[in-house]
Amino acid sequence: MTDLPRLHVAVLMGGWANERPVSLMSGEGVAKALEANGHTVTRIDMDRQVAARIAEAAPDVVFNALHGVPGEDGSVQGMLDLMGIPYTHAGLAASVIAIDKQLTKQALVPHGIPMPGGRIVKSAEVHERDPLPRPYVLKPVNEGSSVGVAIVTDESNYGNPIARDAKGPWQDFRELLAEPFIRGRELTVAVLDDGTEARALTVTELKPKAGFYDFDAKYTDGLTEHVCPAEIPERIAELCKAHALSAHRLLACRGTSRTDFRWDDEQGEDGLFVLETNTQPGMTPLSLVPEQARHCGISYEELVEAILAEAWSRQSAEVERADG
Repeated sequence: MTDLPRLHVAVLMGGWANERPVSLMSGEGVAKALEANGHTVTRIDMDRQVAARIAEAAPDVVFNALHGVPGEDGSVQGMLDLMGIPYTHAGLAASVIAIDKQLTKQALVPHGIPMPGGRIVKSAEVHERDPLPRPYVLKPVNEGSSVGVAIVTDESNYGNPIARDAKGPWQDFRELLAEPFIRGRELTVAVLDDGTEARALTVTELKPKAGFYDFDAKYTDGLTEHVCPAEIPERIAELCKAHALSAHRLLACRGTSRTDFRWDDEQGEDGLFVLETNTQPGMTPLSLVPEQARHCGISYEELVEAILAEAWSRQSAEVERADG
């Protein structure tokens, strides 16, 4: 446990994104942990008057437990920067880049992080022709939690080309990222940064009972088996952790992040690809960061305290620079 003073923390949760229910669970878990650690907590379910509500609460720190837009795309971060209130997790620039899958590739691939190829397409175009050879993946450019992801194969019931009346997630988004489908295994690595050092925790393999690791598989108990630590070769585990730590640093993430991978085990090291880095991973009972922390001997309360400590250490450093 870090040596933090007792703070007044506003836990920002909820909002209006697709991940609202997940954010509410994350936020309540965080709030209870902070109270158990001796902090004073104000719970704020985000609405359009959020700036006024935060100003009225006058917290020392905001714990950002929002998922998706606008809590994870830089909007809330910019607001809090203008208000001069420290907050957990990634800052404005990191949030803008990391939530955009194409910008993330531009930030990571030049530094040797392997990511799938692909291209941005207008959602209407998928009804005219396939953007890539099948099988391929369609996903929104700026969403998390596998919201709006579809795998298009020759056997899928979408049609060829995709029929205009086919029911698919692309209908809710103007632009999509089309990527080659990578067969194999779903892996993920959490990074924890308490302000003194950042370290990759471990590798988890995710085995959905049916289909792929979509929104329901992530947040419905019993639909996905978590193998923690993953039963994979040591070299692949080392690569996963190294790539996750590099992504965390290159994107300037803070507090905690989680990087997701696909690994084609028939291709060895050449089959390992980073899919994305989540700057505000879930903190629910089914979430992967708390699970990996437990494996490393870090309790949920200690995990929350470490994330808070990183935000508070930045605030303390800024005060020292201003005084100096």
